Amino acid sequence: MTVVEVQRGQGPIVLGQPHGGTVVPEEIHARLNQTGRALADTDWHINRLYKGLSGDATVVQSRVHRYVVDANRDPAGQSLYPGQNTTTLVPLTDFDGQPIWLEGQEPSEDEIEERRREFHAPYHAALQEELERVRARHGVAILFDCHSIRSRIPFLFDGELPVFNTGTNDGTTCAPEIAQAVDAVARASGCAAVLNGRFKGGWTTRNYGCPDKGIHAIQMEIAQRAYMDERPPWPWRADRAERLRPHLQEMLDRLRALALSGALAEKGAPK
Repeated sequence: MTVVEVQRGQGPIVLGQPHGGTVVPEEIHARLNQTGRALADTDWHINRLYKGLSGDATVVQSRVHRYVVDANRDPAGQSLYPGQNTTTLVPLTDFDGQPIWLEGQEPSEDEIEERRREFHAPYHAALQEELERVRARHGVAILFDCHSIRSRIPFLFDGELPVFNTGTNDGTTCAPEIAQAVDAVARASGCAAVLNGRFKGGWTTRNYGCPDKGIHAIQMEIAQRAYMDERPPWPWRADRAERLRPHLQEMLDRLRALALSGALAEKGAPK
């Protein structure tokens, strides 16, 4: 099976999409309970949402569902948000805290390691290869990690999530100009927006974001109400999506211009 798909572009931006995949191998699917088989925690339509917004961007997309293995979790199993509810490298529950495996069918430690090698590692090998290729071409690479989530999930956060949730791990994963450019568009959109709120950037953003080495990373977590219905069968809503997509395009356009201006390379990126 194809674990990861890469659409290679020649621009300075790489779009990471670790949670849009819905493929669950048959032998794993058989061990999920009814809650797990609903795949409710998918980043539904994420590839469609970003498609065509930046013609020269590279897209790296996992085809495997996060219940098989979560490509945005630390492969060593460390929590991204100590002290807060979250899900693990191979989740045992959904975002509502409900078990997703049939009783007695939870994956063992050996199986988790096998899944890491088979599904997690190839995604990150592809992502790293593309970031290094882009940096070699432009002197700088910007990883824009694309995510979406239901607006209300009491197990994970209180109240209703803002539409735009930008994460840079409190400013450590990218140059400040990148965070400022994205956050400015988000706040000018008329939608609720926050920088480094509940979602500060997952393992992908934190692992690859190294501004001093010319790789900048920023995560965008979008509340799904902005472009779809947040209940099965999770339909795309074109009217909402077409209001949202111009703001995402402006973010990517600003980042592209910033990368190509040379301003980021002057701050320590390799020439």
